[in-house]
Amino acid sequence: MSRWKSEKHCSSWLGLSPGNKVSGGKILSSKTKPTTNRAAAALHMAAFTLSNSKIALGAYYRRMRSRHGAPKAITATAHKLARLIYSMLRHGTEYVDQGQDYYEQRYQDRVMKNLKRRAAQLGFALVPSSNENGLAFEVSRT
Repeated sequence: MSRWKSEKHCSSWLGLSPGNKVSGGKILSSKTKPTTNRAAAALHMAAFTLSNSKIALGAYYRRMRSRHGAPKAITATAHKLARLIYSMLRHGTEYVDQGQDYYEQRYQDRVMKNLKRRAAQLGFALVPSSNENGLAFEVSRT
């Protein structure tokens, strides 16, 4: 794995990194380059099998699929797998999956933190509402 300087270089070699075609500060295209790399094809197949998985990578794939569609979600998940594999091989670490629930909780916490920050910037405050599942918020002017 010393062939590549970083995981970004490795995933770029695999053809899984987004492109960067910019002209005058405007992004023209960010699609991945086409490749015949067999390792990339294997990572694409592995990413596709995560659609019904109960691990964090499966939750990541499903979230990406709902936002961008299946082809882009498969490529994004394959890119994530390539970075994980590079890290495991380069540094000798083990992959410890925290599970789907842990991933979903972290995502929900991140969304709530961003919502609260954005509301504060606009002069509002999010106040928890009395709801049976505790997910409702009321907006009040500060």
